[in-house]
Amino acid sequence: MTLNELLVREHFDIENIIVLRHRPFEAGLARVLPWLAAEHPGVFNAYQQTQGPALEKSMLKIVDKGYIASFLAYGAGRAIFVGLYAVKGSRPITLEQFWEIPEYQQMKEHGMQGFTASEGRPTIEQFDLELLAFRSEWKGKLIIDWPGGERSWWRRAENNNFTVQAILEQSAFDEAMPKWNEFCLSWEQIKVLPSRWKNSLREWRGIYYIHDTSDNKAYIGSASGTENILGRWQNYAASGHGTNKLLRERDPRNFKFSVLERVSPDMNQSDLVTQENSWKVRLSTRHPCGLNDN
Repeated sequence: MTLNELLVREHFDIENIIVLRHRPFEAGLARVLPWLAAEHPGVFNAYQQTQGPALEKSMLKIVDKGYIASFLAYGAGRAIFVGLYAVKGSRPITLEQFWEIPEYQQMKEHGMQGFTASEGRPTIEQFDLELLAFRSEWKGKLIIDWPGGERSWWRRAENNNFTVQAILEQSAFDEAMPKWNEFCLSWEQIKVLPSRWKNSLREWRGIYYIHDTSDNKAYIGSASGTENILGRWQNYAASGHGTNKLLRERDPRNFKFSVLERVSPDMNQSDLVTQENSWKVRLSTRHPCGLNDN
């Protein structure tokens, strides 16, 4: 079975279909793009609504009659399905208009270069892409091969055969939570955590660590209550400082979040604070050596 056969069965004209295999060169954006595809479809769609000159020219030819089949890179020579989008229209936008769009501002936090003055273009086309119901149940599950090497990340459907390699039982975008002592997240990443990760963090009670990479100083805090670590980290995601005095003076884009210790749900609050203070002493995070002011 091939992707083209699936499209033809649903009466799509493959002569007007462009297949995209998104593979951002920015490491931060590459890390979160599956999360955006799964849980922030508006932001993901904004990512593919503007393109470089060559693809932009090809997409302009299929406005109001064509489609893009959107995939993400999934290992070498493979791609995983996000959705099929109708190309409904386009409009030119200036550099200033581009960066006024909230979705592009959000992706810039993850390292997206986006539209820059160095491209020498006065405007860029922003395409109106409408997500269709085509095989929506296979989002994050349908894996195809990517013929002809890695360099070209977009291809015309009519000129290529994309063999279906597998259909997963569970979406690959529903990424399993790493072990509590094996992950380290940036401030930008805690804003867009997958729901599965949020559910785990909501259950985790314990001691967390914030490392400021700009000068290697650190802050230690404890979390308990109905939202546990998730609740505390969501405060940092929203404000950048979580009301902590010494963090207010710093750029949260330099922060890395990790968990030092998980504790029993039965541990009382005073024992949790005692354990938190023990970590502060052992890791020297109290001011002026660190960022704890108590």
